[in-house]
Amino acid sequence: MIPKVDELLDNELVKEMDTQIPRKIIVDSIRQKTEEVRGAIKNGESIDYIKDMIERLPNDIESYAKQKNSYKLRPVVNATGVVIHTNLGRSPINPEILDHLKDVAKGYSNLEYDLDKGSRGSRYSHLEEVVAEITGAESAMVVNNNAAAVLLVLSTIAKGKEVIVSRGELIEIGGAFRVPDVMEQSGATLVEVGTTNKTHKRDYESAITENTGAIMKVHTSNYRIMGFTSAVEASELKEISEGHGIPLIEDLGSGVLIDLSKYGITYEPTVRDSLDSGVDVVTFSGDKLLGGPQAGVIVGKKEYIDQMKKNPLTRAFRVDKFTISALEATFRYYLDEDMVVSRIPTLRMLTYPMEVLRNKADKLLKMMEQEDFHKMVNLSIQDDYSEVGGGSLPMEKLPTKCVVVDLGEKSTAKFEKLLRTNTIPVIARIYKDKIYFDLRTIEDSEMDIITKAVISAMDGLEECD
Repeated sequence: MIPKVDELLDNELVKEMDTQIPRKIIVDSIRQKTEEVRGAIKNGESIDYIKDMIERLPNDIESYAKQKNSYKLRPVVNATGVVIHTNLGRSPINPEILDHLKDVAKGYSNLEYDLDKGSRGSRYSHLEEVVAEITGAESAMVVNNNAAAVLLVLSTIAKGKEVIVSRGELIEIGGAFRVPDVMEQSGATLVEVGTTNKTHKRDYESAITENTGAIMKVHTSNYRIMGFTSAVEASELKEISEGHGIPLIEDLGSGVLIDLSKYGITYEPTVRDSLDSGVDVVTFSGDKLLGGPQAGVIVGKKEYIDQMKKNPLTRAFRVDKFTISALEATFRYYLDEDMVVSRIPTLRMLTYPMEVLRNKADKLLKMMEQEDFHKMVNLSIQDDYSEVGGGSLPMEKLPTKCVVVDLGEKSTAKFEKLLRTNTIPVIARIYKDKIYFDLRTIEDSEMDIITKAVISAMDGLEECD
């Protein structure tokens, strides 16, 4: 009774997939689904059950083949309220930037070609001018992430030498990557000074020896030490480093370029602030508060940046045309602060007025209330807090509005899983056995996706019941 592979390949529904899905995936899907029928026979299922499975074979093969042929990395709806969500790709990119990226990616580009001179150029030249103008740096370059940036800086400036760091700044930057480990890989020797909660200027001064290669300051962007604390400002460290003729390095981590306190967010030191304090080399991430693609940006004194460009590690850490194109476009927004807050999704989400969030919540709630499922659940709008995420501004709680789904006796965990495994996955959060959709990270264009995903999840729960 089970059709042969050739018979199924001749089925009209299966044949339609030939132009869209590789033949191997179609054949593998046929074998998988027919094997499942054999398994049902071995398990003693009824003849009617087996006939039904065989009748559904073309549809099941089509569904399975499409699933096998789908991309593993795909878009999701972030309804968690965590703006810079590391697990969900951190900072989203403005579609305008993607249009330019498409133009650069679909053909050839002047990535390492100087159009004025008609000869080989540098990939860093596309970014250097705009980054220097915005940050006030003499020079700039970009590598593939901030950990690589710190490693390259230390390897270039302090390999075989000692680097002084406060104990209160020996951070772990995620995925078990720690400042001491990065320093060890760079070939520099870590010299810890002060204590976890207090480090003084005299601690740095007493640690300097003839083998000191640099002083390093690490901004604790992903945690805060509160209470009885003391840290040495970059301007004070500059006095020490300058007096001994050694460079001062600072890892800012999140890489904020504008004063966020103007928008009601806790002040975070900007890259320009750091350079104005006298820091020689500053490193920061491209895909956190900057709001661009994953990258590690290095800015500072030209003499040090030029040395880094010649370091063999630079080739291992270098970025491609996609990153350079997206990062250049992102930096260009910063030439106009009003433009940057509205055009960079991360900054726009972080600075939403409550009125906007309230209107968005009203819209999503009304869309859900128009569907039949709303009679089976309790829908409401509730006040809550969003998070910045991405190891940035850890103490910041952003007031927000959430549409909350209370399923009553139905399984919240199953419902969340059905949302998460939707055709376009919707990632929400569970709190006190309720589903929260935080409007801070939901675009208007995604509300229809969420509503349809909720309908599908409710249908799935009914089937489970």
